[in-house]
Amino acid sequence: MGVIQAKIQTVEDIYRLVRTAVVVRRPIRAIYHGRDRWFCPHRLGRNHEGQIRVLCYQYGGESGSGLQAADSPANWRCIALEKLSRVELLEGAWHTAPNHSRPQTCGAEVDVDAED
Repeated sequence: MGVIQAKIQTVEDIYRLVRTAVVVRRPIRAIYHGRDRWFCPHRLGRNHEGQIRVLCYQYGGESGSGLQAADSPANWRCIALEKLSRVELLEGAWHTAPNHSRPQTCGAEVDVDAED
């Protein structure tokens, strides 16, 4: 039996996938801090320190802080793009909630926003 090598995703690969997900409003599945997470990325940009951040609504998977009920504003996450791995675009419903909990601290310089 041969060895199967997985394609390693670069930060650029992940950026393109997340950007596509924001533009076409599709959920993503990824590993973040060692946990399998299901997100809808709403905004991609840089924080005040110039680091790439993604404002996401997490609707499934695992979370260190736990997930609240569907549509809860507590499920907003500000994610460091470089800490994502095994990112994949999913088919499925777009999830969101009112009251972005951290819009300014997450994305001071916005590249793309699902609301645009």
